[in-house]
Amino acid sequence: MKVTICGAGRTGHLNAVLFKQRDGVDVSVLTSSAELADKWSGGEQVWRVNLPEGGALKGRIDHVGTDPRTALADADLVVVTQPAQARPALLQQIAPHLPDSKRVFVGAIPGFCGFDWLAETAFGERENIVIWGMKDVPHTAYNLVAGSEVRMGGAKAQLYAALHRREAADAKEELSDLLARLYEAPVGILDDYLEITLTPGNALMHPAVLYGLVGPGAPWEALPFEEPICWWSDCPRTGAEMLEACDAENQALKHAAERRLKVDLGSIKPLRQELIEAYGDQIGDDSTMYSLLRTNSAYAGIRAPLVANPDGPGLVIDRESRAFHEDIAFGQALLLEIAKRLDVPVPAIETTYHWARAYHGNLPQPPLNFVPVTWAEAIG
Repeated sequence: MKVTICGAGRTGHLNAVLFKQRDGVDVSVLTSSAELADKWSGGEQVWRVNLPEGGALKGRIDHVGTDPRTALADADLVVVTQPAQARPALLQQIAPHLPDSKRVFVGAIPGFCGFDWLAETAFGERENIVIWGMKDVPHTAYNLVAGSEVRMGGAKAQLYAALHRREAADAKEELSDLLARLYEAPVGILDDYLEITLTPGNALMHPAVLYGLVGPGAPWEALPFEEPICWWSDCPRTGAEMLEACDAENQALKHAAERRLKVDLGSIKPLRQELIEAYGDQIGDDSTMYSLLRTNSAYAGIRAPLVANPDGPGLVIDRESRAFHEDIAFGQALLLEIAKRLDVPVPAIETTYHWARAYHGNLPQPPLNFVPVTWAEAIG
């Protein structure tokens, strides 16, 4: 079985090593970094994962390169781990080089931000390409040293994936078998891809916490940070409260989609419930969203994106962070488009979205033309 991972960030590194723990799995990594490709071709082919409990896993990666033709040759499963804003260009890049003589499963981890629609736009009518996505990352990952090592964070006890609506029924069983070969945790296949698109995640979580940290009236609204802080264990109460408001609106989107599209999206649970089920006893106090975020050991040590303050001492929020370019410009923008299609008011999501764009000052706006024009309106 050949797996090609597109993207060599934290998730890509971690999964590459995890996949190499399985017998008979060949792992190729497609990267945009010539430096990383040179590092691999120069002999640094063993990547390491440092485990939460101590010790490490190692895996010899079979190929790391920048040429999609080589990286994708004879692939059975393609895993896209690049951030959402990079995916439209990536999918167009890889489309001509995917095998055409067999069924190829092309998916994203995580599969949020409308990956099913993006992939359908890129691959057109190619029936041998099966589009899928995973609901969330199987593990958190951090402390990446590219081409060498990454630290594994908390693991999900149960994994979920979904297929594009266009896929044949037998593709579900085949995808389940492929993912079962790669992951120790059980993988359930969801009934509808919207169960991934509307799953509460970073597009709700990161903007809400940013708003609580540096938004109107926040502790660091007009002050630099004196030292690094963590996304979750240092989350302010106002950020947790804004997150709860955004999550409630996401639930309203779910219910509206169920009514309009006549589908069951029962797997999309409130965020606090999702986190409790995902992390279990790794959470010290799950009584409130605030206490859950601050006591989840799986999140411990995950730092907020800070850089040196260019105007003086201390640290400031990194405006190049994925929190802006993925979660806000792409993820929240898609949620607002869905809300417009479904005619659902989402004032908290709108508040964090427009505040974040103003705070950033120069945030690009990806086009949302990959959302099918007939979606929602024509089905009601």
